[in-house]
Amino acid sequence: MKNEFLKNWDTQLKKGLLPFYVLSALESKEYYGYELIQGLKAEFGIDVTESTIYPLLIRLMKEDLLTYKWVEQSSGIPRKYYTISEDGKIILDAMKTDLKNVLNKI
Repeated sequence: MKNEFLKNWDTQLKKGLLPFYVLSALESKEYYGYELIQGLKAEFGIDVTESTIYPLLIRLMKEDLLTYKWVEQSSGIPRKYYTISEDGKIILDAMKTDLKNVLNKI
């Protein structure tokens, strides 16, 4: 019972921090969607599906926190590469401060 509670709590915590994780990942490098999913798993241990990540990316773009560019591939199918915007960097810094404040209160 306790293990199930902790597992659910961990899942909800990661879900709530997903925008933070995405902006953090994009702070160091640009990614296309599937590559971002793999990067989040490798860097933060988060399993995210395409049905979760793409709506989030759209929301972050609408908030002007991300930009993107299309890059042609040798296979002929272009990929959309996402990068953090200047506004996104400002918001990410504020998120880091908020997160540190929360953790310091514990």
